[in-house]
Amino acid sequence: MRIRARVRADNPVLLDLWHRSVRATHDFLNEDDIAQLLPQVRDLYLDAVDVWVYEDTDGRLLGFIGLSGAQVEMLFLDPRWRGQGIGTRLLDHARELRGALTVDVNEQNPRAHGFYRRYGFADVGRSPTDGQGRPFPLIHMALRGAD
Repeated sequence: MRIRARVRADNPVLLDLWHRSVRATHDFLNEDDIAQLLPQVRDLYLDAVDVWVYEDTDGRLLGFIGLSGAQVEMLFLDPRWRGQGIGTRLLDHARELRGALTVDVNEQNPRAHGFYRRYGFADVGRSPTDGQGRPFPLIHMALRGAD
């Protein structure tokens, strides 16, 4: 198992992984929300951030993290592999690269919020809407003890 930089040829697999992960974890989104987000992820977000993928020994991509500076913009795992330490390994890799990390978590996604808290992030703020002004509140988090 290894973490490596995304190559453009990974994008279709990452988009499928994102789609399956969102359906498994973002039950506050309806089908229209997901349908609107999918082309944005495909056409904009994957290329707008630095993406690192978690690859198993057979070359299957099991998760990925997207960074903009020290901000974790996306962290998605194959739903079948949740709870196996992949998210933690991806965050560890991001910390090695960028040091102090921040992340925004959907308030309606308590599992993700709990995951980041267990990792060591603390709540530092809240926004009533997401970055696109939709009614999905965000919890702003920063790694505790990070300079």
